Amino acid sequence: MKQKQVIQQLLDKAVVQIDGSQPGDIQVHNDGLYNRVLTEGSLGLGESYMDGWWDSVQLDEFFSRIHSANLDDTVVDKRLIYNALKARVFNMQNKRLSKRVAHEHYDLDTEFYEKMLGPSMQYTCAYWKRAQTLTEAQEHKLDLVCQKLQLREGERVLELGCGWGGFARHAATKYGCSVVAYNISSQQVAYARRWNAGLPVEIIQDDYRTATGEFDKVAAIGLCEHVGYKNYRTLMETVHRTLKRRGLFLLHTIGNNKSVLTSDPWFDKYIFPGGMLPSVAQLSTSMDGLFVLEDWHNFGPDYDRTLMAWYHNVNLHWDEFKSKFDERFHRAWHYYLQSLAGAFRARRIHLWQVVMSKDGILGGYEPVR
Repeated sequence: MKQKQVIQQLLDKAVVQIDGSQPGDIQVHNDGLYNRVLTEGSLGLGESYMDGWWDSVQLDEFFSRIHSANLDDTVVDKRLIYNALKARVFNMQNKRLSKRVAHEHYDLDTEFYEKMLGPSMQYTCAYWKRAQTLTEAQEHKLDLVCQKLQLREGERVLELGCGWGGFARHAATKYGCSVVAYNISSQQVAYARRWNAGLPVEIIQDDYRTATGEFDKVAAIGLCEHVGYKNYRTLMETVHRTLKRRGLFLLHTIGNNKSVLTSDPWFDKYIFPGGMLPSVAQLSTSMDGLFVLEDWHNFGPDYDRTLMAWYHNVNLHWDEFKSKFDERFHRAWHYYLQSLAGAFRARRIHLWQVVMSKDGILGGYEPVR
């Protein structure tokens, strides 16, 4: 079959064999896969996996090899081109469209996320430098953020995009701060309010762009991936007007090696609608003239380990959710978590913690690792 030969020639560059037995090889169950990938690109690859057309013993390793060989740039994806053109014309992450990811992803099922994420309820990269378990690594990540922000008792902290309220709780209970947090997901807001009841924490269900007040420190942990390139400057301006002079801002985000205008079509359709990953150039342009850059920390390989821990948790508890979600959903989450792990492993994407100050820290800023 000519199409099969074309695909195998591409996979040879990544040292991947069709129907091979090595980690990262693929097993094809439907020969329609080859035409689907050649005509539909990444969307066809992902949907065909969801449909059970192919498998890999180590999907994460398959994607690590694919990304290392830059094969994702080889097959022309017409939907990606269309989405990029649409993103140039429209603001795909305006206040109305930004709510899609809350409804379709973050409001999915709180119990499912509890099983996947563990007691920390942290849906962002853990910090594994001195940790052995996911729970320890997430606790260390929260401490890392607080230490980088140089939190002091009695300070007011603004959090933009608060997830289930784990950072707000940590900053209030461990560091004696009061926190105001913004989030557009109704499920997350309800959970965060319950979890932070009795603490000096206010959870506001609203868009980050509406934030008001004056704060000693600002944190945005996992928000920037949903902001969109047309709104990076708006995010920075929001932080600038709410941050006190000499205050610190920590931005925790997945980052891209190159500047893009949209995300992978499969991820946009099934996981994070409207999501996209910023580049160094896009972030630096957005902060230009507003902040002093104090520290830029890349620990992307820690996200590989975090994603694989989530993947194993999903598998461990899958029997508990068979009545809620079908096998196609299960395979979609296999694909999501392991494909991202492979991308981090190949160093195609990264995890950045960027610390900025308003007007500079007198005497200099001491980085924390």
